[in-house]
Amino acid sequence: MRRLLLVVLTALLVLTVPGVGGASSRLRGDTRVFAAMPAGAKAAYVFVHPNGRVYAASYDDPAGGSRSRVYEWSAAGKLLRSWAVPGQDLAAEHGVQVANADARGRLVLLETSTASVLTLDPTTGRFTKQATLADLATVKGKPVPNYATWGPGGALYVTDYGQAVIWRVPAGGGAAKVWFASKELEGVGFGTTGIVYRPGSHDFLIGQQTGGPGNPAAGKLYRIPVVAGKPGTLGVFWRSRTADLPDGFGTARSGHVYVANVGLSNQLVELSSTGTEIRRFGAALSGANGSPVPFDGPSNATFLGTRVLVANQSPIAGNKDHLAILDVELGEPGAAIYRPKASTLS
Repeated sequence: MRRLLLVVLTALLVLTVPGVGGASSRLRGDTRVFAAMPAGAKAAYVFVHPNGRVYAASYDDPAGGSRSRVYEWSAAGKLLRSWAVPGQDLAAEHGVQVANADARGRLVLLETSTASVLTLDPTTGRFTKQATLADLATVKGKPVPNYATWGPGGALYVTDYGQAVIWRVPAGGGAAKVWFASKELEGVGFGTTGIVYRPGSHDFLIGQQTGGPGNPAAGKLYRIPVVAGKPGTLGVFWRSRTADLPDGFGTARSGHVYVANVGLSNQLVELSSTGTEIRRFGAALSGANGSPVPFDGPSNATFLGTRVLVANQSPIAGNKDHLAILDVELGEPGAAIYRPKASTLS
């Protein structure tokens, strides 16, 4: 009886002491290397699948004429396997972003040389072409699919880095059509980046690296409310500093937003639920963060528990030793990813 009582009391103590029994003992901002990118490949986004595994792809492969690859890691950072992406134009700039997963568990990929939306079934290795972003005659730039999120009704919404539009692919699959277009999305060499749908507030947050109202060298995080399935009035949620170049971002359960600045500052920025800047992680310019690898062109912030996984691109220095996925403890959990049952492609 005494032994049983001791076991019960010990269990209760474990559950009530901070930092024990699942809570992280790491300090906020503690940064570690999750994994190095294989063979010098550059990832621009890290995706955490509902199956518990982590995926990223070679968005900009310095190998030149080789096919891009999709990589899979365990939640502990062990590289498990990879797939070569078919159908790319190897004579053109090419790369792949693992942007999301559909309700069937297939990875949603964005391929740049063909401006295509693909799916990859990780259980079979089968690739399927789902949609192509059109080269719009009214826009100077070329289509560059960048980030994607599921939205109302299970449709897929895709940012276009080159054409100042947001595309919509209907639930169940079909042609990609322009859902939103605005001159505010016309970048000065650097365009539209991350996108997240927030079902609680019925809006999208959209990253923009340059252009828009005010200082064109300052990036923005825009907010677009959704009214009866259509875009409402575009508003500025947050303005970055000059040359920050905000890229991908993640939302916490608290409503806070964590934005990766791929530009000169090399920092991760914490915003309040109303867009007020709270804190920056990493030293400005150097990106020093206490880990062996500094922030060097950090381009996303994807939640894994109370941490975010951040891909380094090293776009300016071109340091191959910095091409890694970093693990940053934030001390708060991420918001649930919006993925309704209808969020599937053909």
